Amino acid sequence: MTTITRERADLLESLGAARFFLRYTAQGLTDEQAATRSTVSELCIGGLIKHVTAIERQWARFIVEGPSVMAPADDPDAFADYANGFRMLPGETLAGLLDEYERVAKETDELVRSVADLDADHPLPPAPWFEPGARRSHRRTLQHIAAETAQHAGHADIIREAIDGQKTMG
Repeated sequence: MTTITRERADLLESLGAARFFLRYTAQGLTDEQAATRSTVSELCIGGLIKHVTAIERQWARFIVEGPSVMAPADDPDAFADYANGFRMLPGETLAGLLDEYERVAKETDELVRSVADLDADHPLPPAPWFEPGARRSHRRTLQHIAAETAQHAGHADIIREAIDGQKTMG
């Protein structure tokens, strides 16, 4: 096991804080409320938790396995899966989504503690949103997970406020 340096502790703290706000936003919701689209977007709180879980899992796998874990940008099946990743599908529950999120978070936290070199990197797969030939370090990948989670926690906060007036902060 790698020593928990200040940098690794900071990464764990950033990930933990972003996850806390996303989970907090879902606190006390029913499955029906978690699946509610309360704005003009397609987003719902349960779907955001599901999406963040999938994205965190995929980027953590990228650190371990490299770009082969990323679906090609032009794969129509991957796009359908991606779109369904923002929805609560029949049979899915908020509790189940939160349990899976917790499991993935623990795995990522262990990766932060154990990955040998945060400077190691992999090439990013070809996609319109990546510069050709771009690479991403393990450190930058973990920062991306925290940023993505924080961004979607903000989305969830807006959706929650529209459902019942609750605000995560303020």
